[in-house]
Amino acid sequence: GENIGMVARAMANFGLSELRLVNPRDGWPSEKARAAASRADHVIDAARVFDDLASAVADLNFVFATTARARDNFKPVRGPVEAGRALRARQRSGQRTGILFGRERFGLYN
Repeated sequence: GENIGMVARAMANFGLSELRLVNPRDGWPSEKARAAASRADHVIDAARVFDDLASAVADLNFVFATTARARDNFKPVRGPVEAGRALRARQRSGQRTGILFGRERFGLYN
């Protein structure tokens, strides 16, 4: 819950408000998330919960997945500045975009 709350706070700091959660481990809603959100209650209140990843991104045209591991030998890698520019350009052209984060412990599956 605390990690979700900190994500909500970071999102609010950058003007993002649409948080989507996939099968949160400790259930939802979460008072721990709300406490950690530190005035980002609007993000917490509007968070949507999905049973699976496919459902969570079904209405998006483009999604960047995040990783801390080197992936450039089989997938293109973009830094945060380049990714932000690409997302902004797609959004301006009418596409719905997202950024996907995995679990803190082991990230995303290939």
